[in-house]
Amino acid sequence: MDMLGLLIAVVIAIPVLAIVSIVLTLGTREHVKRLEFRLASLETRLAGTAGEAPAPKPVSAPTPEALPAASEPPEAKIEAPPTPSGPEPPAAAPAPPAPAARPKISLEERFGTQWVVWAGGIALALGGFFLVRQAIEQGWFGPGARVLLAGAVALALIGAGEWMRRRELQTGLAGLPKAHIPSVLTAAGTAIAYADVYAAYALYGFIGPTAAFLLLGVVALGTLAAALLHGPALAGLGLVGAFITPLIVSTEQPNYWALYLYLAVVTAAAFALARARLWRWLAVTAVIASVLWTLPGLDDLQALTPHVVHVAIGFTLAALLIISGLLFGPDSARGEIDPVSSGALMAYLFASMLLVVASGHDTLALTLFVVLVTSTLAIAWRTDAAAAAVPAAAILVTLIFVQWSIDFDVGQLGLPTGPVPDSLWEPDQFLFGTPLTLGAAFAALFGASGFLAQDRDERPLVAALWSASAVFAPIAILIALYYRIAGFDRSIPFASAALVLAGIFAFATDALNRRSPDAERAASAIFATGSIASLALSLALEKGWLTVSLALMVPGIAWVAEKRSLPALRWLATAVAIGVLGRIAWDPRIVGDAIGTRPIFNWLLYGYGVPAASFWFAGSMLRKRADDVPARVVDAAAILFTVLLIVLEVQHYIERSDPYGSGSELAQVALDVSLLLAVVIGLERLRQKSGSVIHMIGARLLATALLFVIVFGLGAGVDPWQTGEPVGGPFINLVLLGYGIPALLAGVLAYVTRDARPHWYSTIVAVVALGLALGYLSLEIRTLYHGPVLTEGATSDAEQYTYSAVWLLFGVALLAAGIALRSLPLRIASAAVVVLTVLKVFLIDMSDLTGIYRALSFLGLGVVLIGIGWFYQLLLFPRAHEPEPS
Repeated sequence: MDMLGLLIAVVIAIPVLAIVSIVLTLGTREHVKRLEFRLASLETRLAGTAGEAPAPKPVSAPTPEALPAASEPPEAKIEAPPTPSGPEPPAAAPAPPAPAARPKISLEERFGTQWVVWAGGIALALGGFFLVRQAIEQGWFGPGARVLLAGAVALALIGAGEWMRRRELQTGLAGLPKAHIPSVLTAAGTAIAYADVYAAYALYGFIGPTAAFLLLGVVALGTLAAALLHGPALAGLGLVGAFITPLIVSTEQPNYWALYLYLAVVTAAAFALARARLWRWLAVTAVIASVLWTLPGLDDLQALTPHVVHVAIGFTLAALLIISGLLFGPDSARGEIDPVSSGALMAYLFASMLLVVASGHDTLALTLFVVLVTSTLAIAWRTDAAAAAVPAAAILVTLIFVQWSIDFDVGQLGLPTGPVPDSLWEPDQFLFGTPLTLGAAFAALFGASGFLAQDRDERPLVAALWSASAVFAPIAILIALYYRIAGFDRSIPFASAALVLAGIFAFATDALNRRSPDAERAASAIFATGSIASLALSLALEKGWLTVSLALMVPGIAWVAEKRSLPALRWLATAVAIGVLGRIAWDPRIVGDAIGTRPIFNWLLYGYGVPAASFWFAGSMLRKRADDVPARVVDAAAILFTVLLIVLEVQHYIERSDPYGSGSELAQVALDVSLLLAVVIGLERLRQKSGSVIHMIGARLLATALLFVIVFGLGAGVDPWQTGEPVGGPFINLVLLGYGIPALLAGVLAYVTRDARPHWYSTIVAVVALGLALGYLSLEIRTLYHGPVLTEGATSDAEQYTYSAVWLLFGVALLAAGIALRSLPLRIASAAVVVLTVLKVFLIDMSDLTGIYRALSFLGLGVVLIGIGWFYQLLLFPRAHEPEPS
């Protein structure tokens, strides 16, 4: 088996070396071409300057006496030049006008003129595949003839693509970024080659697994090599083929060493190609695929060593080739964070963390994790492009300790169990040598590096990432160890450790303040000191009337502060409001179980309504003098108590018992979503009048919380298609309440914020509205076919077609509305719905439909999509033909 792995490595390495050589050669050639172009541009500019400089002057050389007169521009311009006595070189022709810049192609135009055409081509190709499969199932060809015919077709397509590439034939309207026909033909040929090899191996048994593995690897690497000539689309096909080859060709006894040796070669080739062509998407895809291949056999301790080697090799290759500003990676400006560089390190750190957790904190896996974390910090220290990986490393370290603190108890390690003394030293609990040592080492590593990195870069974001990691990691590790060892009980050792950590952060705060008077640079250390101190605080306020009394104090204090210029009173009002907030956080029930069963008029109205009204009045009073910190704190408390009052009162009305229960009925979540949307719309309108930053932030935070409720509540938790909860009648039902009305409210919110918020904000709201609308349509269709309980019965072909048809009609309706109203967002929403429909047809309908009907449906879909692309190109985005350059 070792000889077989060596043979595979040798065979696969040969094309990889060729790819690397071609990559280096093309990279050097492109660099030389760029230098030649820059040199030619400089020469052209110099020649133009030399030809234009003497134009205003006479041809004959002026005498010394005439020099002063020649310096006067008006006379020099009207003086006629003397007739030349002999032939002179022609005057330099005026520089041709710079060509007009190509208009930037919008996402909508790219979708309508290119992506739809590609999707149609893929649909046509799949239709051809299905027709061939139908012919095979009917027995029109024998197995050998099928394999040979497919191979001949693949070679013919690849040859035709190369011939047409040399002829440089392209299609599409002039001036548009076009789908390159040679690339399409080559891609089709390689796809058929993949299918042909797989059929020869899996369907007919003409070749064994070793030959199939080698042939598929050669096809994949050859496709990557062809991408150097045909562009990124072929690179994507080759990358997908290379990484799914081990999945296609499998054996009963997996050889992880051979697998990871092959993946190392493929990953190196993909990274080299991505580096040479600067294809960031290729690097990202290769990293994701490489990390995903860590999952097979993750729980097999016998395969831990090859898993560790695989992750280490991937991390090393990423550091060598794709980390900007490091070794052979792309150039990077100082202070610029590169998402690809940081994301690659994060991905391999995540894979290493999975190995640690799956292996039960094995020494080898822990060693790899420690090495990768240290290397990540070193790389981020060397280049700011990887700075975003530092807080990610801190989070992953914390997850390691949290997993250890939860999964194991003290008894399993042979240590004494039982209650922990309140105020006694617990020496036995400090016998966790490795976790404590490792935790202290990680805390020191992140803390020291974050502190020392503050003076290395002037960019606030980079320094903030380092300081955030320096603060977060030690605190999180301390909390995890505290829970694991002392169970969050009182512990003098951990209290002492917290005080020491607080002292260290206080020292860091003082040191940073002495280095720079700017208090913002020390904000993270100050916050950390406050966080440590807050661990020792607790509140024990009694019952609910104290809460109401404290809340009623706030408007009184604010009224006096508005009448008398006493700044201290403004801060006193803020302190009391914070006390009320802390009391609610300590016991949200306010009066425990004695809330009452009466709807509306219960302790929720007193405990939340009175503070809400008090804070609204106090905030308006404080804002009359200044919109400062005290006013903003009180406004924030008013928003919070208003939202809690509305939501809890509605839940209390529905449940009539416990408004804080974990009821997950669709009606309850639907009302919550609708009310939160109404509150957000009201806050958006209010902030446009008041100009308060708290109203702006409050609306954004509520919208963010609402996004999570919609995604994890309506989208998963209470989806009647999954829970089986009855939804009622065919039209007036819980589907309308939970999805239709929220979709309408989200659309109103998107309209309200279109000019008052950043573009991305209104875009997200519009996407949510679109998703809710699609959910409403889908669930309504399900209700019409299956009745109130959506989980009963199987999905028929008619129902499956209805989803696609209704979605497509919805997309067409959005497109028509967008054209009629001249609304770009509506047209973009239409494009999104069309894309989603195409994905559904490709991913779902393909597996549900069979026979010639499936083939014809895909052919029809392809024709329709290409027709849409033709419509976009000719009617929506027409462009004049550009003359060919002479």
